[in-house]
Amino acid sequence: MPIMMDAEALAVFMKDVFKQVADDFGIDHVSETDLTTRLLVDNRHLRPGGTVSGPSIFALADVSAYLMTLARIGPKALAVTTNCSIDFMRKPEAGVDLIAKTRLLKLGKLLSVCDVLVYSEGKEQPVARASLTYAIPPK
Repeated sequence: MPIMMDAEALAVFMKDVFKQVADDFGIDHVSETDLTTRLLVDNRHLRPGGTVSGPSIFALADVSAYLMTLARIGPKALAVTTNCSIDFMRKPEAGVDLIAKTRLLKLGKLLSVCDVLVYSEGKEQPVARASLTYAIPPK
């Protein structure tokens, strides 16, 4: 199955459906099996100590798996997270965007499974790893 939505279509969809958070994220790359997104880190994403908060990192991983799924199935707003496991491995670099590299592991009729590695921009070691499953709404 080819890509149903490119980066521009995904960004427009986010602004239409999730306007409350759409401006927090950027979409750098979309292919049939990979997606690269970013959290545009701002003060509201920080926790005491000047690092990006865990909920902000989770949001990036979750949005990334959602967008990877939609890139393949089209604009289905009611696709929902059914499972997430996240490992926080390193303190994110302060003052830089977080980059999520998402890989689609499986796309079935009912479920999408993705693996997401989150990096501080410019760093080689990931700060977090997440595995997410999305339920695809029935036709």
